[in-house]
Amino acid sequence: MNNSLRAIAPIIITAKMGAADQGWANGLRRQYFPPERNFLDAHITLFHHLPPAHLREIKSRLSAMAMQYPPPTAWISDVMMLGRGVAYRVESPELIAIREELADAFRGLLIPQDQGRPRLHITIQNKIDPSTAKALYGELAAVFAPRQIDISGLSAYYYRGGPWEEIAAWSFRG
Repeated sequence: MNNSLRAIAPIIITAKMGAADQGWANGLRRQYFPPERNFLDAHITLFHHLPPAHLREIKSRLSAMAMQYPPPTAWISDVMMLGRGVAYRVESPELIAIREELADAFRGLLIPQDQGRPRLHITIQNKIDPSTAKALYGELAAVFAPRQIDISGLSAYYYRGGPWEEIAAWSFRG
């Protein structure tokens, strides 16, 4: 992508899953997500839209946070209905605290969607008929058991309306 397009592409921040959990979540997306819309790996979004003009600051803060903090404890706590999709709810007070610290640092840069407390989740099905989503929700909820997942770091991406372009990733090592 040329630099002028990067300058206008918003930046998305995610929590990076460990390899085994990433593989599990990607497998569910391949199974349940509409194939024509499944062009992203499974992810846990922390911020949906940060201004690309602040890339240097964003990278600096994410790097510092990853160096400061150990991997947060996290678990899949429930199956969620998204209306036209299904997700797994992610609970992690430690990851929320990291996100809140970043939100405070990014004050004035956040869009309304990123200003409140997030509902962390991993989307495995989206943009489908609500009755199909409801059926999958019932199927998954009937066999659901909470499980721990590994959160290994933070990632930043350019959002271009389709596939994301990775900017960088930082592993927790505090």
